[in-house]
Amino acid sequence: MNKTLKEFLGSIDRNKILTFEKFNNLSLQKIQESENVNLTENEAMLLSYTKINIQRTSRILKTFKPTGTLEKIISQINSPQTWFAITEDWCGDSAQNLPYFSKYAELNPNIDFNIILRDKNLDLVDNYFTEGNPRSIPKVVGFNSKGEEIFVWGARPKVAQELVTQLKNDGFSKEEFNKKLHLWYAKNKGKELEKELISLLSK
Repeated sequence: MNKTLKEFLGSIDRNKILTFEKFNNLSLQKIQESENVNLTENEAMLLSYTKINIQRTSRILKTFKPTGTLEKIISQINSPQTWFAITEDWCGDSAQNLPYFSKYAELNPNIDFNIILRDKNLDLVDNYFTEGNPRSIPKVVGFNSKGEEIFVWGARPKVAQELVTQLKNDGFSKEEFNKKLHLWYAKNKGKELEKELISLLSK
């Protein structure tokens, strides 16, 4: 059942809603501040993921230029939409997909793209996503000017998810299938995501 924007946000503190730029800046700040901090093994591992993800995000933002059908569809949006991405900066799938959402949102001033950190807003996540893996990220949800849900996307393109499922079934370790997954992302360059967004935004 679709949620309204009011139901989606619930009682979330609006100060916890970040722009994509703010989200990336906070990640850079966290890395800088961690230099003089004793981290646990898990914290150090997640920080290493964040460092790699900043590089991935930066590369996409610098090199990607939207063209074609999706650019036309987005340019024709003539009333306000708000897109929310639920994520964390250590998430590799987020770094491979959210920069594209950001670049697409920049094409039209009617689109407001925002980030909500999953781990600081678990009530929102758990109340909104109830099927499968409720905390799987990134999850991007779009609303129109009336606060009606118009699309839900995530946590990765269908083809990428099928690849991961197959690799898991074939006995690949998490480290092994993640390596193959990110090679797939590097070669695909957002094309599968583009196809899925064309379908979602054309409805």
